[in-house]
Amino acid sequence: MTTAVDKFHEFDRFGSVLGLQRVSELLKRLGNPHHGMKYIHVAGTNGKGSTCKFIEKGLAGCGYKVGLYISPYIEKFNERIQCDGEMITDEELELYGDQALAKAAEMVEDGLDSPTEFEVVMATAFLFFKSKNPDYVVLEVGMGGIGDATNVIEKPLASVITSVAFDHMHVLGDTLAEIAWNKAGIIKEGCPVISNVKDHDAAAVVARRAYEMGSRLYDVSKIRFSTDWISPEGQQVSMELWHTDYSEVITRMIGRHQAENLKTALATIEVLRQNRDVQISRQQLYAGIREAVQPGRFEVVFSPEREEDGLAEEWNSYVVLDGAHNDAGAEALQKTMADVFPGKKTLIVAGMVEKKETEKVLTHFAGISSDFIATQPEYEGRAMAAETFAQYIRETRDPEGNPLNILAVCGSPAEAVETARQEAEKGNYDVVLFTGSLYLIGAVRSVLHRRADYDYYRTLKYGTEATDGSNR
Repeated sequence: MTTAVDKFHEFDRFGSVLGLQRVSELLKRLGNPHHGMKYIHVAGTNGKGSTCKFIEKGLAGCGYKVGLYISPYIEKFNERIQCDGEMITDEELELYGDQALAKAAEMVEDGLDSPTEFEVVMATAFLFFKSKNPDYVVLEVGMGGIGDATNVIEKPLASVITSVAFDHMHVLGDTLAEIAWNKAGIIKEGCPVISNVKDHDAAAVVARRAYEMGSRLYDVSKIRFSTDWISPEGQQVSMELWHTDYSEVITRMIGRHQAENLKTALATIEVLRQNRDVQISRQQLYAGIREAVQPGRFEVVFSPEREEDGLAEEWNSYVVLDGAHNDAGAEALQKTMADVFPGKKTLIVAGMVEKKETEKVLTHFAGISSDFIATQPEYEGRAMAAETFAQYIRETRDPEGNPLNILAVCGSPAEAVETARQEAEKGNYDVVLFTGSLYLIGAVRSVLHRRADYDYYRTLKYGTEATDGSNR
């Protein structure tokens, strides 16, 4: 049986073509379902998915019904479109997907350019959100900003830019200033802008765009926070945002980079509060933030300290998943591993896709450990072959200039998981870290969860009580 997702993928042949003309026409033929909703629009090279999740859960904790659109997904396509904490069902995906696909086919019959896969999915999401009537929709940009299909919305409550770093340079530009210009394209006239862009030239581009659009800029890049404690189970962060105290915020999303994303999210919610777009209770907000989890982003799927865990009988180590697929993400991973697992012996299981910053990424990985298992993602057409990636590893040196150690080269994620499990069983490693492409992380997560006999959201429901940091 051909599903809506299969039909969406048929549009993949049109590639990632930026521009708003096609999606605008598609939405017009669908009755402009995106009109009349309140949006929080989030762009950025890294951190936008986590920032979206913090905003979504924070507002939901305060009693609001929140829609969420994110990309890419980790395990199941439905993850991309959510409302009120629930993924779009397969039946809803078929219903609204078929409506969007029918209008896309009409466009082609009328001699117009075909929408891309992303644009058809985006239209499906808008139809779904219209049916659910959420109080707010948190909308994550797919690529860049100015020509991204999400930018078809007219006047968001806030435009958020989480970071600017090198990624997708073949589309977005070769300098940080060029990339920033593209991302700053989501800034709409008179709408507040929350920016956590640290590079001076890139930040200047965002500030100039905000000025040109008559939009007030809230630059949070220099606002400091403190990490009160950090452990494999979470961290506690404190900060002050424009004379409003946000102390002792507990989150299960770990690392300094996640504290930065939390700061961006809290700043966005604070701006909305100051503008009287939302009403928040501090206690409810904090409770919502504690529920925020981003699968595949420094996700500790097994801890030896947990009494009940689906992987307990199979691993003698921590098991961590992190989709660090570019230079900035790998740097953040290196810092987080040093903060959370100082002095712990780590086995890295990694794989990449083509056209990524493989050499730079591996430099950061080598700062974590010298022991590797090379594998490859499940991504037809763009997955870097395991042996090709292994050659990159052989050409990389650790911080002392020593060659790295390849324990195995595995042609599939399932083989890599089993090989890593056998190594952990010997007691040689404190941590097994699966990292690299998010496509690899999704495949590994599926293998681990099938082995443990639990569903996709099993780990997301773990540990909803606030941790006290006692095991840090």
